[in-house]
Amino acid sequence: MARNGNNFVPISMAVVLHVVLLSSMLVAFDFARPTPITPMAIQATLVTEIPEAPPPAVEKQPEPEPVIEEPDLEPDNSEELRKQAEEEKRVQDALIEKDRLEKIRQQEEANRKRREREEAEREKQEEARKERERQEAERKRQEDIQRQRDENERLRKELEAEQRAEEIEDEERRLAANNSPAMAAYQYAISQRIRRNWSVPASASPDTLCVVNVRQLAGGEIIGVNIISCNGDDAVKRSVEAAIHRSSPLPEPSDPDLFSPILELSLRPEQQN
Repeated sequence: MARNGNNFVPISMAVVLHVVLLSSMLVAFDFARPTPITPMAIQATLVTEIPEAPPPAVEKQPEPEPVIEEPDLEPDNSEELRKQAEEEKRVQDALIEKDRLEKIRQQEEANRKRREREEAEREKQEEARKERERQEAERKRQEDIQRQRDENERLRKELEAEQRAEEIEDEERRLAANNSPAMAAYQYAISQRIRRNWSVPASASPDTLCVVNVRQLAGGEIIGVNIISCNGDDAVKRSVEAAIHRSSPLPEPSDPDLFSPILELSLRPEQQN
């Protein structure tokens, strides 16, 4: 509707311009037609007698040509109309160019937003891929940790089983050694060493019994004496501790398996076991 309104003015101006040109052509055609010449009428009188000299004839003036009134012509504003039409065309072209530029801007804006959406989607997909890789790596790490734990637990159980088997074997061997003649000989040698070094006090009675815990190093060196129980007085207890320390180093067993770093001895005044 706006474009039809803008075209109405140029069309109207074109019509007016054609009317002015047609009128000018009609006027020029009228001027080009020949004007008819009207003959002058001369009256004469025949006189027989000699007349008096007539007065000089007065030359009749020709009748003036009729004045043809030229039609009123409208002012020639074709240049103004041309400039106005050019200005309107320039404005129209400017509006068209503005509309074209606006469409280009909108298209560029739409392309920019589309690229941003595509970039955001790519970043989202990349983050999702990295998260999947991270989760997969974490899963494998947890599996490796669990596998290592299971392996450690298996090795621990195997080691515990081996140690338990060794302990059982050692205990069986120790029990067998304790009941062997070699153990009896070893204990007898220790009791004889302490008996020779024990100065039994007068306060001791035949029923006196002292149970002593003795710690020794390899080679028989005594490093500690602890009286577990004793029904004697302090003099008896001191004499027992002194006798044990004077007996260091204790005799070594003939079989290394018979050696024990901790000995439990039962001492009596009359005999020592």
